[in-house]
Amino acid sequence: MATARLNKKQNSGVPRQLLQELKHNLVMRHVSSGIELLDRHEHLFAAVGPDLPNAAAFVGCLAQWVDIGYGEPALIEQVLARFPREKRGHLSVSDYLQLRMAEGLLALLRDNPDEALRQFDLVLSMQDEIEDREVVAIAHFWNARCHRKKGEYDEALKRAGVGRELAQTLGFPNMAAVMRVLESWLLFQKGQFREASRILDQAEAALRNSDDHITLGNIYSAHGRMVRRQGHYQEALKFFSRAIEHFQKKNPQHRNMARTLTNIAYVQRLVAVQMGKQIDAERERRQGAKSLASRDQKQTLLRQHQELRTKAFANLELAESIYRHHNHHHGIGSVLENRGLLYLDVGDLDNASAQAAQAFELGKQVNDSILMARARLLQCEVENGKLEEEIEGGTHTWEHAQAARDYAREAVEAAKHTQNHRLLARAYIWRGLTACHPAVHDTEDAKRCCELASSFLKAVDYDDLWEELQLLKQKVMPKGSIDPLLRAWSQGITGEETFQELTEQFAEIVIPKVWEKEDRKVARVAKRLSVSPKKVRRILARAGKRKK
Repeated sequence: MATARLNKKQNSGVPRQLLQELKHNLVMRHVSSGIELLDRHEHLFAAVGPDLPNAAAFVGCLAQWVDIGYGEPALIEQVLARFPREKRGHLSVSDYLQLRMAEGLLALLRDNPDEALRQFDLVLSMQDEIEDREVVAIAHFWNARCHRKKGEYDEALKRAGVGRELAQTLGFPNMAAVMRVLESWLLFQKGQFREASRILDQAEAALRNSDDHITLGNIYSAHGRMVRRQGHYQEALKFFSRAIEHFQKKNPQHRNMARTLTNIAYVQRLVAVQMGKQIDAERERRQGAKSLASRDQKQTLLRQHQELRTKAFANLELAESIYRHHNHHHGIGSVLENRGLLYLDVGDLDNASAQAAQAFELGKQVNDSILMARARLLQCEVENGKLEEEIEGGTHTWEHAQAARDYAREAVEAAKHTQNHRLLARAYIWRGLTACHPAVHDTEDAKRCCELASSFLKAVDYDDLWEELQLLKQKVMPKGSIDPLLRAWSQGITGEETFQELTEQFAEIVIPKVWEKEDRKVARVAKRLSVSPKKVRRILARAGKRKK
């Protein structure tokens, strides 16, 4: 009798009331309520098919729930398998497009944005056939995520905006807030920090009291990336820790958990690098002093330095296990790159090279331009490291120089396929640094790379990349020569900066020089240039002239 009742329940199709409740919980971000509903109706996962009423709409809805933390991507694959392609021709256009949405999301979660775009572009080309406009809004949003993965930020921002506006028009402010998180990240990547931070704060305010822990985790992770870019490493780690707390509440194996662990490891590495410089400076200052105090201080720093590196390696190992669980090529490659940088920091060039080579091969398999560029840059740095150490007695100096140059050129070409200006700037910086090496000595290429890197790097972006740019400038600029940035402007090379951003960059060049001429007096600089003392101090701090 129980089996008969179950079969009857299954054959009656997916209740419309269930679909409406699932959709309501989606747009309101009542995640726990939606998951409870799905758990109570999990028998439908093995019952859906082309002959079951409302089944395709249920699959499309289920895909959205998997995206926000329910189950695993394999569940989408499982239900899609119950719709053989030879039977899909009998479905209505709307139902058919629901399945294509689910296939697109599966490809997106499996780190195949090109295939996902093919599905979403088809859906959007026939969006007039879709009665449920919420699905259209999601299609634009998922399409935007694909373009973001490919580094195509302008198109991603456009698509995300369309999806968000449609969600707002439909009266779904919480769903719109989720899309705003993506818009914020894209604006951040384009250098619009203030606007990105403002939008992120709005999204956080809208979702703070929800139980959408995945999106909240994404918000805090984005905050962490933003403050890290400004050099506030401890504050960044606090935001990342909050992100981890939210991801753990929903799914400790979520791919975004791995991304945040990788970000934490990156910051831990940056702090360790700073600490290493402090140790070296202390060693030079003490010049072998035998005082107990100096020895104790040095030992404490060395212990903290090693602890940070150990924690970074551990976080990367955990991140890699999660990424491999999802077969996420970009994430695995990012882990390999960051592990390679950790090896590079201590001069373990063989291990750094091995990690970089693996990362490049992963990127090549899925045509991931961002990963390929980053891997080639790491390989370039390794070869430059070999040049500095004159490995093998200098007998292979030319080979290392040529390899470094080839890697840098390939990094530039790969980065050109994206709109990631920081990546482009870094690629040009290392191509320029390599061109400066005596074994290459291509001064013109180095100068050109310096100019291009300066045009791509935003004035408000001051972290380790800015230090690399200053190093290149020192190598290509004889004393008294014109700053490469000014030369680039004179040739009309301004990147995508607004006039206000160009003004900020100009201030970066002028204020430190005026400060030197005014006996290093902030008040005198402020009076002479009619700017606030606060701005003078801020710019001097960024230029390394004063402490922040």
